[in-house]
Amino acid sequence: MGIMDFIKGQFIEVIEWLDDKGVLVHRFEAYDNAIKMGAKLVVRESQAAIFVNEGQLADVFGPGTYTLSTQNMPVLTALKSWKYSFNSPFKADVFFVNMTNFTDLKWGTTNPVIMRDADFGMVRIRGFGNYSVKVGDPAIFLKEIFGTKKEFTTDSITGFLKTIIVSSLSDLLGESKIPIADLSSSYDELGVQSTERLQPKFEAIGLKLTSLTIENISLPEDVEKMIDRRSSMNVLGNMDNYMKFQTAEAIRDAANNEGSGGAGLGAGMGAGMAMGQMMGQMFQPNAAANANANAMQQQAQQQQQTQPAVVPSSGDAGIACSNAQCGHLLQPSEKFCVECGSPRAQKRFCTQCGHELSATAKFCSDCGSKA
Repeated sequence: MGIMDFIKGQFIEVIEWLDDKGVLVHRFEAYDNAIKMGAKLVVRESQAAIFVNEGQLADVFGPGTYTLSTQNMPVLTALKSWKYSFNSPFKADVFFVNMTNFTDLKWGTTNPVIMRDADFGMVRIRGFGNYSVKVGDPAIFLKEIFGTKKEFTTDSITGFLKTIIVSSLSDLLGESKIPIADLSSSYDELGVQSTERLQPKFEAIGLKLTSLTIENISLPEDVEKMIDRRSSMNVLGNMDNYMKFQTAEAIRDAANNEGSGGAGLGAGMGAGMAMGQMMGQMFQPNAAANANANAMQQQAQQQQQTQPAVVPSSGDAGIACSNAQCGHLLQPSEKFCVECGSPRAQKRFCTQCGHELSATAKFCSDCGSKA
């Protein structure tokens, strides 16, 4: 083997790149960047190979296998000023560009975006989702973004792309004037419109935005609580009906109070009639329904008036309230009347015979002694 054969053996004869895990651009490793004229260039599907001579972009190769020569390297041949098909070894940087679609890249708002809503006024919103991108023009991407680095991954550019996406999407949301309550039903449409709007910006740096998905647009916690409160009040149609419903609930609870004794029974019957009248007004707002409800209310009042009055007693049912005008029966555990607040009347006994006296008795009904 002569010295020339040894020197020729030092030149690259096969140029290819296999590893592409998350890598957008890879610079081919070659000792002193020396490439043998006539070497094989293997460019696989979803790849592109770019030759750069002394910092100047030369030839671009798509998928296929090439034998490097002056015939299929016209730009580099012109830069090198080769004449008469002179096939000498040459030096050049070779970059492989990954042309596959990079999916599931994340975007999200770092800080809340302020927007104006017709229902809630000025609100702060946050959003996140994912997008897919690929190299559209390897030459432009190499000039605008990559430069002369050894390797370039998606992590090196996702921060820049996220900023572009969030800025454009915020602008789109402000222009669309979609109410916050309706945003969740417009995610697909907003994603398509965002992709169309962002495409020129991506193409300017040699990329192509293939898809953009909005997963969620959220509101501050206090605004979400406000929405929940409004939904609760509107469940029956309007505020008036909501207040009527709350009143009916309160009357029912009072009627079901076991501590009210016999008076609670009468109140419960009245509450039932009143609640029926209010429910009729809520769910039958027409004139005929209102007339029926008024008739039911009058009938309930008549029934209450014809009911026998509850006579207070001191038996097992309870002790009569000390206020004669109240008439409520106190249970053994009650120290004050739950109806009028009067203190519980203390039991009195005859000092001579021990007979129980009423609250107003002046003489014992059993032995006649003075109380």
